[in-house]
Amino acid sequence: MLDFKRYIEKFLNYLEIEKNYSSHTLIGYRKDLLDFSKFVDRPIDKIDYFIFRKFIASLSQKGLSKKTQARKISTLKSFFKFLLREGFINSNPALSIPYPKLDKNLPKFLTEEDMRRLLDSLPQGSLLQIRDKAIFELLYSSGIRMSELISLDVEDVDLISGVIKVKGKGKKERLLPIGETAQKAIREYLQVRKSNQKALFLNRFGERISPVGVFKVIKKQIKYLGFKEDISAHVFRHSFATHLLNRGADLRSVQELLGHSSISTTQVYTHLTIDRLKEVYKKAHPRAKRFKSG
Repeated sequence: MLDFKRYIEKFLNYLEIEKNYSSHTLIGYRKDLLDFSKFVDRPIDKIDYFIFRKFIASLSQKGLSKKTQARKISTLKSFFKFLLREGFINSNPALSIPYPKLDKNLPKFLTEEDMRRLLDSLPQGSLLQIRDKAIFELLYSSGIRMSELISLDVEDVDLISGVIKVKGKGKKERLLPIGETAQKAIREYLQVRKSNQKALFLNRFGERISPVGVFKVIKKQIKYLGFKEDISAHVFRHSFATHLLNRGADLRSVQELLGHSSISTTQVYTHLTIDRLKEVYKKAHPRAKRFKSG
């Protein structure tokens, strides 16, 4: 009988060493595979398609979203593909597992005016308020993810060139430009924080800020400023991409800035710009409107 947990570890070692996956991603893979291992009652080489169907049905019964189900299916497909390639099983029963049809939810974003009002209204004075201003400005200026923000070190920021080095998904690094307003906010924060810590953004205890810490910062400031919208770090990222496209940036450039491996991921933002395109079309196309009868 094949030891399920032993082969999970082999798979995770492969992802970490050969695929260079981040620790955060590996934690998710481990949880998904352990959940599945608790569900099955037979050796790995005896698992068939019907076991997967029952497992997926159990996920639906638990009320898990289609997005979560799709992620777990993706994990299983990758795991069993690895087992087959390494010769631990003779066939891949996960090959034909269908993905659930996902609802196409468009990303939430703020208008340029709302974003300007938000950033210009942030209170200043204390060290933490200056830090929060730098966090907000950097999120919008660069479009980086929450995980990328908190992993930034001081040495990753070049305020002379206006560039930051970001550690993205799969530990891939990319260089991103940041605007003068974000540069100014970061420079002011570094001047007042007085710490030799390598992490760029610190919590009130002088340690690297956590995802929960950034989440609380955003919620606190949004509530203070009286915004009714549910704004998260990802809203800044979505707004960044939408505003760039609205102002004529090409899709490939936005893809690189966001760190998307596939342009199809970036294309969701084109749906957000359709109203602007309609207005441009109406103004520019000679037959967009009916002719007035003389």
